Amino acid sequence: MSQIIFSPVKRKPKGRDVVFLLDGSDGTRTGFPAMQDFVQRVVERLSVDDNKDRVSVVQYSRDPAVQFYLNTYATKVEILDTVRGLRHKGGRPLNTGAALQYLRNNVFTASAGSRRLEGVPQVLILLSGGRSSDSVDAPASALKQLGVLTFAIGTKGSDSRELQKISHDDNSALSVSDFTDLQRIQKQLQSSLEALVIDVTPESTNVLVPTERKGRDVVFLLDGSDGTRTGFPALRDFLERVVEKLSVDDNKDRVSVVQYSRDPAVQFYLNTYVTKAEILDIVRGLKHKGGRPLNTGAALQYVRDNVLSVSAGSRRLEGVPQVLILLSGGRSSDSVDAPASALKQLGVLIFAIGTKRSDSRELQKISHDANSVLSVSDFTDLQRIQQQLQSSLEALVIDVTPESPTVLVYTAKNDIVFLLDGSDSTRKGFPAMRDFIEKVIMKLNVGENKDRVSVVQYSRDAEVHFYLNTYTKKEDIVDLVRGLRHRGGKPLNTGAALKYVSDTVFTNPAGSRRQQGVPQILILLNAGRSFDNVDTPASVLRQQGINVIGIGIRSSDSEELQKISYEPNYTLSVSDFTDLPSVQEKLSSLISTGLVRATPITPTVTVETQPTGRDVVFLLDGSDGTRTGFPALRDFLERVVEKLSVDDNKDRVSVVQYSRDPAVQFYLNTYGTKAEILDIVRGLKHKGGRPLNTGAALQYVRDNVLSVSAGSRRLEGVPQVLILLSGGRSSDSVDAPASALKQLGVLIFAIGTKRSDSRELQKISHDANSVLSVSDFTDLQRIQQQLQSSLEALVIDVTPESPTVLVYTAKNDIVFLLDGSDSTRKGFPAMRDFIEKVIMKLNVGENKDRVSVVQYSRDAEVHFYLNTYTKKEDIVDLVRGLRHRGGKPLNTGAALKYVSDTVFTNPAGSRRQQGVPQILILLNAGRSFDNVDTPASVLRQQGINVIGIGIRSSDSEELQKISYDPNYTLSVSDFTDLPSVQEKLSSLISTGLVRATPITPTVTVETQPTGRDVVFLLDGSDGTRTGFPALRDFLERVVEKLSVDDNKDRVSVVQYSRDPAVQFYLNTYGTKAEILDIVRGLKHKGGRPLNTGAALQYVRDNVLSVSAGSRRLEGVPQVLILLSGGRSSDSVDAPASALKQLGVLIFAIGTKRSDSRELQKISHDANSALSVSDFTDLQRIQQQLQSSLEALVIDVTPESPTVLVYTAKNDIVFLLDGSDSTRKGFPAMRDFIEKVIMKLNVGENKDRVSVVQYSRDAEVHFYLNTYTKKEDIVDLVRGLRHRGGKPLNTGAALKYVSDTVFTNPAGSRRQQGVPQILILLNAGRSFDNVDTPASVLRQQGINVIGIGIRSSDSEELQKISYDPNYTLSVSDFTDLPSVQEKLSSLISTGLVRATPITPTVTVETQPTGRDVVFLLDGSDGTRTGFPALRDFLERVVEKLSVDDNKDRVSVVQYSRDPAVQFYLNTYGTKAEILDIVRGLKHKGGRPLNTGAALQYVRDNVLSVSAGSRRLEGVPQVLILLSGGRSSDSVDAPASALKQLGVLIFAIGTKRSDSRELQKISHDANSVLSVSDFTDLQRIQQQLQSSLEALVIDVTPESPTVLVYTAKNDIVFLLDGSDSTRKGFPAMRDFIEKVIMKLNVGENKDRVSVVQYSRDAEVHFYLNTYTKKEDIVDLVRGLRHRGGKPLNTGAALKYVSDTVFTNPAGSRRQQGVPQILILLNAGRSFDNVDTPASVLRQQGINVIGIGIRSSDSEELQKISYDPNYTLSVSDFTDLPSVQEKLSSLISTGLVRATPITPTWRHNQQDEMLCSCWMDLMELELDSQLYETFWKE
Repeated sequence: MSQIIFSPVKRKPKGRDVVFLLDGSDGTRTGFPAMQDFVQRVVERLSVDDNKDRVSVVQYSRDPAVQFYLNTYATKVEILDTVRGLRHKGGRPLNTGAALQYLRNNVFTASAGSRRLEGVPQVLILLSGGRSSDSVDAPASALKQLGVLTFAIGTKGSDSRELQKISHDDNSALSVSDFTDLQRIQKQLQSSLEALVIDVTPESTNVLVPTERKGRDVVFLLDGSDGTRTGFPALRDFLERVVEKLSVDDNKDRVSVVQYSRDPAVQFYLNTYVTKAEILDIVRGLKHKGGRPLNTGAALQYVRDNVLSVSAGSRRLEGVPQVLILLSGGRSSDSVDAPASALKQLGVLIFAIGTKRSDSRELQKISHDANSVLSVSDFTDLQRIQQQLQSSLEALVIDVTPESPTVLVYTAKNDIVFLLDGSDSTRKGFPAMRDFIEKVIMKLNVGENKDRVSVVQYSRDAEVHFYLNTYTKKEDIVDLVRGLRHRGGKPLNTGAALKYVSDTVFTNPAGSRRQQGVPQILILLNAGRSFDNVDTPASVLRQQGINVIGIGIRSSDSEELQKISYEPNYTLSVSDFTDLPSVQEKLSSLISTGLVRATPITPTVTVETQPTGRDVVFLLDGSDGTRTGFPALRDFLERVVEKLSVDDNKDRVSVVQYSRDPAVQFYLNTYGTKAEILDIVRGLKHKGGRPLNTGAALQYVRDNVLSVSAGSRRLEGVPQVLILLSGGRSSDSVDAPASALKQLGVLIFAIGTKRSDSRELQKISHDANSVLSVSDFTDLQRIQQQLQSSLEALVIDVTPESPTVLVYTAKNDIVFLLDGSDSTRKGFPAMRDFIEKVIMKLNVGENKDRVSVVQYSRDAEVHFYLNTYTKKEDIVDLVRGLRHRGGKPLNTGAALKYVSDTVFTNPAGSRRQQGVPQILILLNAGRSFDNVDTPASVLRQQGINVIGIGIRSSDSEELQKISYDPNYTLSVSDFTDLPSVQEKLSSLISTGLVRATPITPTVTVETQPTGRDVVFLLDGSDGTRTGFPALRDFLERVVEKLSVDDNKDRVSVVQYSRDPAVQFYLNTYGTKAEILDIVRGLKHKGGRPLNTGAALQYVRDNVLSVSAGSRRLEGVPQVLILLSGGRSSDSVDAPASALKQLGVLIFAIGTKRSDSRELQKISHDANSALSVSDFTDLQRIQQQLQSSLEALVIDVTPESPTVLVYTAKNDIVFLLDGSDSTRKGFPAMRDFIEKVIMKLNVGENKDRVSVVQYSRDAEVHFYLNTYTKKEDIVDLVRGLRHRGGKPLNTGAALKYVSDTVFTNPAGSRRQQGVPQILILLNAGRSFDNVDTPASVLRQQGINVIGIGIRSSDSEELQKISYDPNYTLSVSDFTDLPSVQEKLSSLISTGLVRATPITPTVTVETQPTGRDVVFLLDGSDGTRTGFPALRDFLERVVEKLSVDDNKDRVSVVQYSRDPAVQFYLNTYGTKAEILDIVRGLKHKGGRPLNTGAALQYVRDNVLSVSAGSRRLEGVPQVLILLSGGRSSDSVDAPASALKQLGVLIFAIGTKRSDSRELQKISHDANSVLSVSDFTDLQRIQQQLQSSLEALVIDVTPESPTVLVYTAKNDIVFLLDGSDSTRKGFPAMRDFIEKVIMKLNVGENKDRVSVVQYSRDAEVHFYLNTYTKKEDIVDLVRGLRHRGGKPLNTGAALKYVSDTVFTNPAGSRRQQGVPQILILLNAGRSFDNVDTPASVLRQQGINVIGIGIRSSDSEELQKISYDPNYTLSVSDFTDLPSVQEKLSSLISTGLVRATPITPTWRHNQQDEMLCSCWMDLMELELDSQLYETFWKE
């Protein structure tokens, strides 16, 4: 390729861009004022005011800080003011290099005001007071490349050579003694500035012309480590001589130099210098780097990734040979295999030159062939091989395999829009974004009929920089992109921006070719989560066939990006925007190959016709500046309207007034007659306000007024006219909104006064003739005729877009539920307007659509029912008059329940029973204070379709729960934005909803009741204190007359003031005596105010419910007797109505202080309101009340209640969170489980119950077989005490109930197939991991129901629960009764039966061996006795039969924590064990936690993975030697060990607690005691005899026997970064144990181990070892690598490319399963998505094992499946997942897909292929397979 060269032209510049870079480090504090004065004096001489010169100031020390940019200030005065106010920055060290680089990237850019691209000289004046701590070479060179003229001014503390390097020539390095001496050089600097002459070399893009390919890209990689210090000058000379021979000046050869030791450092890239002279200058000045160790592998990888890339000047894709010359003086500390291989795959020709200290085999590996390894004794001898190297370079013949370099062949043109996040948070990253899109565009095939490009930037709102049809040349687009400026602003409204590009850019007028089927691509670059909702706009783009590619950085919301993107693979991720080049190829690939073609749309038909009408919107300036002119403006408006044809529905009119914000006076469809419009116009009042935001008003008109829902007929082809009357200049930009209106085809007339901006009006109007001007608004009459003529001459382009025509084929019952809480006061008018508009679209009538409106906050109030009005006019009148209720908190749950019970009912006009669709439209502004789950579920069950509309402050998850379906959740920023969802809502109402299921009508039967449910609601407020005893006596007398004892009547008492309090429920007491006892003891509650309404509602929701004992569903009369002594402070209307809807008979008894009308409202009829003077007079009305109660007649309404039929017995365990955080809620928990138990059918052969409480650990209160009577259980539950404690270990508690409670000895009947139910009540996130124990419970068939409160972790609860539907949620524990029915339903009907297990077979036999664990007290108190203890242990082991594999031994020592000395399967000979025992050292520490140690032994030592043979029936023996009392509880752990069948011998000293030892030991004879450990010999014989007399209960549990039916290739990938140093031994032990379980062999299992941190290193390949012993030896010797950062992505790529390959022993091609086991301790520094995806595609099954510090989401991404992600707290806990891992390896993995080998196609090979396929079908072993291929 060759380039067109532009000859420089010298000319005098018209100005300069001057940047001052000031040293603000600690060393310049005293000199800073003098620096400031100097800058001032220089600026004084510049020509700033006439826009010739621009100035920027940057101050730096460790980091640079911009004081102001080149485009910040336009006047000299502003600049000087800022300079005078500069403050010294301070800080150290002084990083001049970083500061120079920062200027290049961020200040000398078009967006920061640089005019470099226009040929304006770029000047940098550096004032530095010291030597830089970092290198200045590359940054200074980069600035020179840009053409920046640098003047470097230093003091005596500066480095003069450094200043020479920085300055653009020798004369530009100036020096002063200190900064006070700057005045001396000012004249010299000034002269230099004035003498500037520019070489104007326009940067027109290189035009590439095909030519003969000649030249080479040569990279020198130099060993700069400590070992080459003396030889470095010779190396430099050699390099200089080689470069001398290259053809650089004619652009044939390009050169780069990289120096490395521990890390590589680029001296310059292939495209840094274009002349040989420049390169030689740099080479001669090279300084030795130094450092160690020597990481050649990392350096090779770096060259591949960063130097031999297109952006760094490589011409590999053009077929230019790539040459790497390595000069190395030693052996590499890291592996060179993979990097060298990667370079060769790229086609790089590597010459490796080494000295005698180099490793010749390593050099062979690196070089591209054997002849390319050259060797010298040391670098002084390099001259000897120069000719040989030269000859090799000249003889290069290239295999041009232009890799089909992801060569992007665009077989189809594309329309590509870049949408850039320009918010405040992307200021720093914006230059990198700009560079990236420039590079992407350079790859495109831009042209009118090829690729088209548009760029849009957004933050709060969006702005188009240019449309798809603005430019047709690549050069023009690139120029524009380079000049892009960052917008700034907040918040980030991605949703609005997506809508903007959909409506404005991907349109026909803006150049989109979607209608022709050209692919539409949107590339979003985003740095954060959107403030508004993205769901709907993303969905719209998808429907339109627009392919969105989302690119995010670390701070982006990855889930949101995936929602937006066309599909998850179209979401790309980088750490920050500077890393964008890493995804460029992937992006290009997506653009070129992967995208969906747009669906062609029937093209627009343009018909010229006379319009039948117009939609005319007047937009009036109502700001402070038009106050005096407003009457004239109003008169003008009136006269124009007079001329329109409104009455015959031709013309429609809307008026909007604006200042800071717009306000609609009326919409296009508000009025249908001219008279109505004129009335409103005459009454218009001036709005007032400032500033004047015309841009925002234009946008508002586009989005909210010119829409179908607001009456626009644009889609029918009616002309859209906007008449703007503006009296001033806009404070915001009008460009984008005006453009957007024109895109819609709106004809804009802009009328302004002399104070308006005529250019702004030109921009807004649709053409030049549409701008009209008057001196002021009183002069408007003069232009009226001109406007009139223009309106009448309109010609339309009819663009029928097949609008969504809403056809109502069915009638609906529609209820609006409005949030009327305090927070919606401002938005309520907009809500009201919205529902008015929705109603206007309905077909209202008795037998058509019916409407009801309800408003709510704390409680709900109906404005009118579905059958109140049958005419649209009446409803609209009522809606217009709605007043805001106010109030708090917001109880959405109660409101949903209210509409379900009160409005969607037969009496209220609902036609649900006839199958008419039932629709509830909820408008909500915040999260509910109460729980919405149950009422939302009830509505769904009733077939009521809920559409939830929320604003920014709403809880979107809650709205989705409430809505019929997530798509039925609509979102707007605030209520003024509601019109934007009107069409969507209308569409849902008209087409999308489920018909109600017809219900069998209520049958009314008159009958005498068999009993009554009677609730007394007593006024306990301050006002009834004196009368309360009389009230209590009255209550007692009434109860005396009821028939309680024969279970006819039930009684409940509730007392209330501000809040209600239940004294007892309807099902609490079953005898009259109990009730009378409680009544006599009632105490007055007190409190104020008196909230009767809330109390009535409470009774309805919580007392008259099945769970609280109500028999309403069985037809038993429900009676409420209210005794009230005053007027209610809250409204009683809705609650009283709700109770009546339920059929409750209410008797309201009041005193003279009560409100008689209120009592009438409450009571069920007029005769049921009774009155007394005060409560002492109650006796007078008792007989009347009694007669009414006895005369009750019932309407039986059988609702087919959820009758709970227990057809099977259950084992039910309650697991209660007893941590510190549940102290307050514990009584409510206790009451709840009591109520649940009351519903059960308890008995030996019926339901069984157990209760367990937990916090840090778990404690059983009673087992499933402890009690068989309900009364006993209830007594125990009532007496439960709160445990307290922290942290909350739910995982451990789940494991505890699994191991200890759901077992045969504890009463579980799981083996008989009885359902096993665990009810978890939880209040917070678990401190430990719940995944494994939850999974175990699920595998055991235990059905977990998780009940949580607001502070619980809902995701965790769902993991634990049997199924997400088994997770119940309440706001707090006092709200538990609301889920009782749901729980009862789950218990009775919904649960899985347990899988019967083969029962335990007990066989008495002499054991063939024992598993013996010694648990030794190693606390501070046993230090002196420890030698005696050790001797005792040795003597006991001597007697065991270890060598013939009968007995196994483990030793654990403990104090505060346990520590395993060795496991049961660690040693196989007695000699090894005795050696370790003799060397045991005392642990020390305190306190003594015996409980924790016992638990540890159970969980970690007596397990299959640790060598226990319990599942094979081998006796498990634990011998505890303890010298003191435990600080923690031993009860639960000891019990857990006994449950496992462990035989425990507890040996203690005189300081031990004998009762504690009794608890621990398996029986009384197993407690042995000595005075101290020196006395242990005395009890040895007794212990020995007990061990030998063991008899076993063999309980074969059909253990998970791991049968390996297939061979596997298993690779362990170990995190060897700095953070795993401590955990590495545990990792090593774990993989050793895993390997011990494998069936290793050439034709069996194969194993490889790889360790990684920054990069990866293989320890051995799959085919390195074929014997298990060899592999285990290697594993035991593994050393921790260390290093950072952690690059898991690179490591995954490494194993994919290097280990899972044929040469490395992988048998993937033969279909052998490929398994990668990753052990990881942290989040990856690089991206894991692509390499994980590649492994998945290759059929490699990844099992990810992480610890607490790992990133669980990342591990799940990497793993083959989420179930293949295992988690432990830390690496010492790895044994706990060993069985699960073994299970996955042995049974659960996908076989690899055999890969068909590559064929050379001829007839003979076809036969061979056929034979091979036959062999594959026969599944011959690999030996035969290999033999076949050899032959």
